Amino acid sequence: MAFRSNSVQHAISVLILAVALLSGCATAPPVQEMSDARQALQAAKEANAERQAPDTYRDAKRFMERAAQKLEQGEYEQARRAAVVAKERAVQARDEATANP
Repeated sequence: MAFRSNSVQHAISVLILAVALLSGCATAPPVQEMSDARQALQAAKEANAERQAPDTYRDAKRFMERAAQKLEQGEYEQARRAAVVAKERAVQARDEATANP
């Protein structure tokens, strides 16, 4: 019986450690996503998206601002999601701008 108790305790310890490690990953700042979004916005700007696709470009900037705000507040998952959307919108704005020279 003591063997089972130790096995259960070990399994619980491993599970707690795994959850702690996964939680740490989920709460890491979205450095890569923020960088990707900034680069996509710069590419859209260079493609003249501000004039050729103003609504989409403005939308991308709005999401980027939200991502920066959430990052500053320590709300990393929300910052990550906003940065991903900002990148998607910026790429769309760049594509629209280059399709309509």
